[in-house]
Amino acid sequence: MSQDDLPGLIARTALGDSAAFSMLYSQTSAKLFGVSLRILKDRAQAEDAVQEVYVRIWRRAGSFRVGQASAMAWLVTIARNQAIDMIRVRQPATLEYDDAPEVADPGMDPEASAVLGGESRRIEGCLGELEANKAAAVVAAYMEGLSYQELAEHNAVPLNTMRTWLRRSLLKLRECLNR
Repeated sequence: MSQDDLPGLIARTALGDSAAFSMLYSQTSAKLFGVSLRILKDRAQAEDAVQEVYVRIWRRAGSFRVGQASAMAWLVTIARNQAIDMIRVRQPATLEYDDAPEVADPGMDPEASAVLGGESRRIEGCLGELEANKAAAVVAAYMEGLSYQELAEHNAVPLNTMRTWLRRSLLKLRECLNR
């Protein structure tokens, strides 16, 4: 048989002739395997692709139109498309945004850390210029979150005295930091 017989074999395959399908397979499988192997570059996958190609040919033989294209071109197109579909399937799926691993360091960038470190040293230096009990009250109020009432009780001073200590201490800190 020659390639001139392929349209007839495809037409008979479309009618459900399994003998014609078997002959079509024996005449074209090597070429279709080669096409699949060149695209997939994997022998096992190329064998799987050829199997799927013949399933498609069996199912779609009736769509082949004699005279519109060569039978071999039609078969090669099916094999090529099957191989490309298999390549698409083996591509790794993309991750959802929420599932993607964290890449960036969640901490501060080095510049912000350096600036903050410098500011921290300046604030500590200015706190050192305050009386010890007033500096401790400022730290307790603004760093630890204690209320004025709690600070007043802790230092055994009236509430308004504590407010005055904190207000005057903040003014001194501002003055120191502006130098």
